[in-house]
Amino acid sequence: MILAGGVVLRVVAVIPALDEEASVGGVIAAIPREIVDEVIVVDNGSRDATAQRAAQAGARVVAEPGRGYGAACLAGIAAAGDPDVFLFLDADHSDDPREAALLLERIGGGYDLVVGSRVLGRREPGALPPQSLFGNWLAATLIRMRFGFRYTDLGPFRAIRADALRRLGMRDRNYGWTIEMQMKALRHGMRVCEVPVSYRPRPAGRSKVTGSLVGGARAGAKILLTFVRHAFPIRPSAG
Repeated sequence: MILAGGVVLRVVAVIPALDEEASVGGVIAAIPREIVDEVIVVDNGSRDATAQRAAQAGARVVAEPGRGYGAACLAGIAAAGDPDVFLFLDADHSDDPREAALLLERIGGGYDLVVGSRVLGRREPGALPPQSLFGNWLAATLIRMRFGFRYTDLGPFRAIRADALRRLGMRDRNYGWTIEMQMKALRHGMRVCEVPVSYRPRPAGRSKVTGSLVGGARAGAKILLTFVRHAFPIRPSAG
């Protein structure tokens, strides 16, 4: 719950999760519930006790067996009802959920999309491997060349007004979710900003995206494909 121009806005946090039983409970516990009204954890086909740990921590658990980060986000959105603001963050506790207030403050100030930038913020050594830093730089450079807006990160920690999210018509069900949102927001002329956020190496396990060269390469290829698709959309012919 945040205030925007004297109006109370209802905030729902969506947390995609895949085999994160060791960390998801701590993420939920750290979310400031005085400003976040509900937490939805989307279990993306976990083989461990992620769903049980999330429910025990007080979240509503939604199952989305179809694998993919975007698929999990879309399932959480569909289950959320009609909030005013969506907050997205990961389940691995690399983000600091307490910093949600930094993002939501900008939403309350009139922004449509606020992205938490790990590049601008305080990140611990090794939190972002070289392939992630390069991928962020490349994506940011391409977006700036196409739209004239300088992003620094495609970070998962972000907040967006629900009405803005509906206008974007999000479709990507995998690694292209974050860049799709950021590019479409610019194409729609939305008010967008970044805020510095903290980032640390995931406390347990290995990242499913950047934890291997193969995973990083697949994510990078998908991000580039998504950039091309949304930078130069094919418009239907008049006749």
